[in-house]
Amino acid sequence: MSVRSLFQGISSRGDAGGIIGPHDGARRIEVLEDVEQAGINWVWASDAEGRLIYLTRGASEKLSLGAEDIMGKSLVDLFEIDPDNPDGGTARPLNFQLKAHNRLHDLVVRFALGKSRHDVKQVWWSLTALPKFDKAGTFCGYRGHAKDITVEYERKLVDTKLAEFDSLTGLANRHYMNKRIENILAAYRTAKRSCALMMLDLDKFKYVNDTMGHPAGDAVLIQAAERLRAVVGDRGEIGRLGGDEFQIILPDIDDRGTLGELAEKIIKIVSQPYPVGDEKRAVIGTSVGIAIAPYDGVEKEELVKASDLALYSAKNGGRGQFRFYHADLRDEEEERQALIDDLREALKKGELELHYQPVVRANDNTVVCLEALMRWQHEERGSVSPGVFIPVAEESDLIIQMGEWALRQACEHALAWPATVRVAVNVSAVQFVHKAFPETIANVLAQTGLDPDRLELELTESVFLGDTDATEETFKILKRLGVRLALDDFGTGYSSLSYLRSAPFDKIKVDRSFVDSCTEQEKNSAKIIAAIVGLSNALGMETTVEGVEAFDQLKVVREKGAKLIQGWLYAKAMPQEQVLERIQSGAFIIEPEGPDTHRRERRSVFRRIGVIHDDHHYRAVMRDLSTTGARIEGLVGVPSGTPLVLDLGAGQLVVCEVIRSKEAMIAVEFETPLVSDGAGGLVTRHRVSPYALAAAGMPLTALPEGRYPMERMHGVPTGKPQFIEVQVGQG
Repeated sequence: MSVRSLFQGISSRGDAGGIIGPHDGARRIEVLEDVEQAGINWVWASDAEGRLIYLTRGASEKLSLGAEDIMGKSLVDLFEIDPDNPDGGTARPLNFQLKAHNRLHDLVVRFALGKSRHDVKQVWWSLTALPKFDKAGTFCGYRGHAKDITVEYERKLVDTKLAEFDSLTGLANRHYMNKRIENILAAYRTAKRSCALMMLDLDKFKYVNDTMGHPAGDAVLIQAAERLRAVVGDRGEIGRLGGDEFQIILPDIDDRGTLGELAEKIIKIVSQPYPVGDEKRAVIGTSVGIAIAPYDGVEKEELVKASDLALYSAKNGGRGQFRFYHADLRDEEEERQALIDDLREALKKGELELHYQPVVRANDNTVVCLEALMRWQHEERGSVSPGVFIPVAEESDLIIQMGEWALRQACEHALAWPATVRVAVNVSAVQFVHKAFPETIANVLAQTGLDPDRLELELTESVFLGDTDATEETFKILKRLGVRLALDDFGTGYSSLSYLRSAPFDKIKVDRSFVDSCTEQEKNSAKIIAAIVGLSNALGMETTVEGVEAFDQLKVVREKGAKLIQGWLYAKAMPQEQVLERIQSGAFIIEPEGPDTHRRERRSVFRRIGVIHDDHHYRAVMRDLSTTGARIEGLVGVPSGTPLVLDLGAGQLVVCEVIRSKEAMIAVEFETPLVSDGAGGLVTRHRVSPYALAAAGMPLTALPEGRYPMERMHGVPTGKPQFIEVQVGQG
């Protein structure tokens, strides 16, 4: 089709409304042909089905394509909208705009035929066109012009990248990520799609800046960004929001099992040590908070707030963990400040206490050491985990005071024990690098009169972070004082052998994670335990294997050469009074007592749930819960083999089958295993979609706590209940 035939039949009235002569139509066509040949603008046209029926020859030559390659092709196949247009504009798909039959004005599109968004050379056009209708008002297609804007558009993209991307790491910045989240959520609401958002920051990053300088901190940020890219890949977009805060957008992922696995991998990879020059290494960690749209929020502000709260929960839970958002999370800043205030008060009032867990000789079960573990019983919070309050104390000035109190208390208590029993005290990296730490040790030993050889300081590899010369000097002073040094949690993190070469350790403690799986044939944990024991023997060091809880584990670690053992099979941590009671018998010997075989922890719970059968919703109580099943009380007359759906609240529905039934107690097996919530609990992989609830008449909003009776989605139940519901109490 030529431009002459294309524009034949156009009205003789000019664009400005003036009357033109009989020869002006031919002149107009001549002008258009001149414009085409000059390359000022390219004329194009489409038919009613959106297929390209005309394009200036120069345009196809510019694309290095023949007319046969593009003519007759759909405009949607040829072009696509750039959702990241630096000039803003609509992010609606091209197909949507063409079907609306609206006027197109300077619409920026990317030539997509045979290309991907990742191709180095892209071609960008600006399209302007009017819809054409016949006398009956039937749409006939578009008539318009196009212009190649590749050079100027890519210059804008470069300028935008400078404005929207972090110059240090090359990741997107906060402004860009906010815009992307907003655009994605807006588009996904229409398409009923999900999107996960991860928030993370680097634990102990401030410590790197303070002890090693900002250049080292910048090096860590650059490497952390590279590791995140490697882990996330093309599954999502990563941004640095500022400082040590990062954000990851993960479109079309709502499986909490998949997200939890990804979060654990991120934590593991990001937490590996970072080389920062001069043979120094920075040791940091990370915590991850996860929220998922539309379950946890349908607007950007909701989703970002939810992921923030989940991150704060992960940090409060002991760091190096992930958390999913749930509706009852409190504001972290308020919670953290309240915890610090309570902890400061507890230290002042003497509410903290030390409990001691024995370390025994493997050959005769004699206690040779007691590890001091800090405990806090709060009148309202109950028993507060050290994994919660120790990290908070490390971020304030409290850890120095608490550490000195623990050292003094432990040494005083040890004076009442047999002279053959040592006391082990955990030392925070914050304590260790404090200038007054060696002096504190010397003062405590002098004031209590404890033999220095009976004091064992347990350190983790994080003490090697910072000034190497100062660290080595501290080690020398401590050894001159005569105290013993133990490297804790060996085998996790980096566990560099250079630590053993450069630091005068007397003992290595094998991390309990290897003991947990040492009886599993497919794991190499038993071999690793044997290797660590052999290494410490070669270096003339002792080895303690911790976390032994069953006789099958005890058998393995003894066979692998362990000489010192610590774990619940011998005793849990106990207060000083109980320690003294055991000592009164004379010899301090503890016989192992516990299960024959180690089994993964089974959670005893008291949780009110819903049980759905044939559209009837019963109330019951969950007593035990594991990844694959549960024990439920409150229904009578449920035969084995009955299919049920458990309503765990917050949109969590679990398909299961009854495998045992006795009176009001049933045991069920899940069709799909539950997954970790990152906080020691279990959750379903998927939840009832807010889109499904909206289709049933409920408003489209984030899932609140509570249950969603099936009648809201499937109508009013019919027939009589088949099972008897009985009341269940806490006892």
